[in-house]
Amino acid sequence: MSDPVFLAVDLGAESGRVIAGRIVPAAEGADGPTVALEEVHRFPNGPVSMPGPDGAPSLRWDVTALWREIEAGLARAGTRYSAEVVSVGVDTWGVDHVLLSETGELLGLPWNYRDDRTAGGFEEAFAAVPREEVFAGTGIQFLPFNSLYQLRATRRDHPELLSAAKRVLLMPDYFHRCLCGSEAVEFTNATTTQLVDPNARDWNRELIARLDLPDGLFGPVVSPGTELGALFPSLAQRTGLPESVKVVAPATHDTASAVAAIPTDRTGHADWAYISSGTWSLVGVETQAPVLGEAALAANVTNEGGVDGTNRLLKNVMGLWLVQGVRRSFARGGEELDYAELTRRAGEAEGLVSLIDPDDARFLAPDDMAAEIVAYCRETGQPEPGDVAALVRCCLDSLALRYAAVLDTLADLTGERPTVVHVVGGGSRNALLNQLTADACGVPVLAGPVEATALGNVLMQARSAAAGIDSLADLRAVVRRSEEVNRFDPSGAGNWDEAKARLRALSNRG
Repeated sequence: MSDPVFLAVDLGAESGRVIAGRIVPAAEGADGPTVALEEVHRFPNGPVSMPGPDGAPSLRWDVTALWREIEAGLARAGTRYSAEVVSVGVDTWGVDHVLLSETGELLGLPWNYRDDRTAGGFEEAFAAVPREEVFAGTGIQFLPFNSLYQLRATRRDHPELLSAAKRVLLMPDYFHRCLCGSEAVEFTNATTTQLVDPNARDWNRELIARLDLPDGLFGPVVSPGTELGALFPSLAQRTGLPESVKVVAPATHDTASAVAAIPTDRTGHADWAYISSGTWSLVGVETQAPVLGEAALAANVTNEGGVDGTNRLLKNVMGLWLVQGVRRSFARGGEELDYAELTRRAGEAEGLVSLIDPDDARFLAPDDMAAEIVAYCRETGQPEPGDVAALVRCCLDSLALRYAAVLDTLADLTGERPTVVHVVGGGSRNALLNQLTADACGVPVLAGPVEATALGNVLMQARSAAAGIDSLADLRAVVRRSEEVNRFDPSGAGNWDEAKARLRALSNRG
């Protein structure tokens, strides 16, 4: 009998993939099964700038194009694996969403979280519900693009859309609906909206009412691993997949899937930390309950849902978006450089010369990232990075320092200081950033797996299918048996204490 195959649809801000995961039974003498991944289909993704009624640009997601690529990937999987496929599940970034009409029609293309329509959203929302009460009721970091502020902006600018809407679905939930008709919202991604009660693990209906949002928009919340239904027969026919294929909600927030697949043997303990490193860096620890209260509010941390009732206590850091932006700046000038070359050049540049606060709002969606970084350094009295090597080194040094600052904050909140940092996701391939992170944090960094999100997605589906995975600890044991990690120990090079003080001053300016 063939090994079962599970299909992960993994959508990121720059690209999407359909990945097949095959669960391989334990060989004689082995501790348990392993998992092998194969990329079936990859496609580009990114915001589309659409002119609004007044001609001003509006950043949207082209979900119709994404669905076309998803279906193409499923068709390739149907050709390659056919009857071996057991289920499919989707994960994406958080906060962004679609609105559906009473008859289930899509009400326009969903906004991209980098659109500036939520400017001023904090003040408007806090006039209705004080900031302290929003945090007490959700435990979520205040970010201007959270769904709360996006929905309030829609209510303000497009009240006709909310009036016509029957349901709001987050991005992975919408694609699950396209696969099987489900209108459930998976818990881990729902928490990113800043509208979920972290203790009740359901929508905070009182908060929703006080924010003057339609309560009926918000459908049932389900846990990761929930079977949502069978693949539509017509879709099975078009893709060559069997009608027996189930649609299973993994931890649909990509970071939640990535954290589930961290190869730690310390599940249930708080002495390790993680960085899910990609366009964004999610820097956090795993706790058994939300961390609320005045200190957490002052630190502006977030409590997002995890697998098996765990809590992801973390902060969002701007991440490799900075380097991606520098790359785009130079590409516009005719200099095309891949990420490996950018990192190589940065490694040859002098370190800790110029620093930026990665989370400064000016870096969220600049027209020219390189120019913005140079201007920031000039305005703060630092040497202006003169070439691409200095710019990228500035970004990587600043990220490592920001990671260290976040981990210090989380240690103060939990009373437990991590003794190791796991870096997963695409950024785990950046050996320079991993070493800088070890140096800045003063603890070893274990880098990998790169495909943590897809692994978490696939293995949650396998767990739902009773494939010998009974707990989060079991899931992580499969990852440890299947994947290698690279270790980076602190080198002792560089004056990181002085650099931390400089970054603190930059972050506190103004």
